[in-house]
Amino acid sequence: MPLPKRKKEKKKATRWSERNFITEVLIPSFFVRKSGVQQRPVFPTLQKGQIGITWIGHASFLIQTPEHNILVDPNWANWLIVIRRLKRAGLALDDLPNIDLVLITHAHFDHLNRRTLAAVAARQPIVVPSGVTNLVHDLGFEHVHEMNWWDEWHHRDLKITFTPAKHWGARVLHDRHRGYGGYCIEYQGRQIYHCGDSAYFSGFREIGRRLAPEIALLPIGAYEPPSFRDVHMGPEQAVQAFAELKAKTFVPMHFGTYRLSYEPMHEPAQRLMLAGSEAGVLQQIRFLVEGMPQVF
Repeated sequence: MPLPKRKKEKKKATRWSERNFITEVLIPSFFVRKSGVQQRPVFPTLQKGQIGITWIGHASFLIQTPEHNILVDPNWANWLIVIRRLKRAGLALDDLPNIDLVLITHAHFDHLNRRTLAAVAARQPIVVPSGVTNLVHDLGFEHVHEMNWWDEWHHRDLKITFTPAKHWGARVLHDRHRGYGGYCIEYQGRQIYHCGDSAYFSGFREIGRRLAPEIALLPIGAYEPPSFRDVHMGPEQAVQAFAELKAKTFVPMHFGTYRLSYEPMHEPAQRLMLAGSEAGVLQQIRFLVEGMPQVF
């Protein structure tokens, strides 16, 4: 019995030694010149039936209806502990409109940034997964609403559904009780789905069947993490998820802002275009420029 265990440990050690994230990715990123332009956005006056979406960077979005300004996973941080932001946020915090609602998909530092949340908190509600309340309750929000998978919450003509994902929610090693997932936002027949973080899993079929999202904000980066864990989708898997969701528009996210993985910063977008072309959905993929509002 001990012999197979030793072989398994040796194989794992060899795999970790194949590449060194600190020397190959982390340290070089300290010397990369930050890219991107901070826009001075002009937010459109939305008509009935229109949705505005502004990508701020990474997984951060401003989603607007004629009645609401919703922030999802807002993060303006220049550092995630030791990981440096390599592309500027698309707009300044001060240029945001008044925010009516904040949604947080999970507690990881690149999705729940306490300093950013404290800056946008203005006695409005915030929605978080189960077990995450204590990370945001002291930041200035009027109400913290916790959700589990498939919970629904109605707020000012919005229907918010918390959806499953294949990821994990711990902020530090000992707090594995925290939830994680994505959100489907429904307003007057329009459905916008923010996946949060997720590897590919069969649950996308169920999300598509139950919610039929029209616009899917899907992650395409961090698919070669130093941990080797299967927790993020690559572009090809995201195209498959998009097909199973049966959505009409694919907006890619979770790439090009922080280098969290071994793949080069430019690679996810290039691979997505190739995968989308091969799958016949390239015309349905809509790349957004950080800080530039788009009407859907």
